[in-house]
Amino acid sequence: MYVLTKPARLSADRVSVHTGLHPDLVRRFAALGLIECAVDDGGRLWFPPDTAARIARIQRLRRGLSLNYNAIGLVLDLLDRIRVLEAQVHGSETSWR
Repeated sequence: MYVLTKPARLSADRVSVHTGLHPDLVRRFAALGLIECAVDDGGRLWFPPDTAARIARIQRLRRGLSLNYNAIGLVLDLLDRIRVLEAQVHGSETSWR
């Protein structure tokens, strides 16, 4: 079977396969708010397709800076805010031209 499109959401097991992490650690990241997820009526967690990239960033922060998960959450929030601000700055620069 060949997948022609990216899935709209991934199960914890699928994220686990993509990242090499145990599914319980994927669920823990979700519980800590480090990665986004939705919960269906059956209580199953579903993750957006970019979750593997976010987990890779978490692992780099943990390994490279020896941060605990609370600190990683703060750093991720700050990096997200910086990305938004940079996009706004770049957007306003192009409107000046």
